Amino acid sequence: MDLLFPLILVALLVPMFLGVRRQKREAEKIATMQDSLKVGDQVITTSGLYGTVVEADDTTVDLEIAEDVVTTWLRQAIREVRTDDDVTTDETTGETTDNGVAEETAEQTETRLTKD
Repeated sequence: MDLLFPLILVALLVPMFLGVRRQKREAEKIATMQDSLKVGDQVITTSGLYGTVVEADDTTVDLEIAEDVVTTWLRQAIREVRTDDDVTTDETTGETTDNGVAEETAEQTETRLTKD
């Protein structure tokens, strides 16, 4: 009976300790990624905005989110850098699209809206 309380404490503290270690590793990985951002990287922000890094300094990055539309973000707002596997270029039109996501041109949108 005297060993029961210490065993329960160990059984509860070990998973907590392992979880904290995993969170620290993940935070270090994200911080390293954010520190290594460079011009031309395609990124996703924590709010889900897709953009391309056009300028970076110590605390902020400028993202081009559409042609000639540049916004400034804190480095900490960058969630991930997209890889070439995430992005493909349509060889017929030269447009960059996400894999598995259909994009609609302005003419297609206008046509669809006028039909409705």
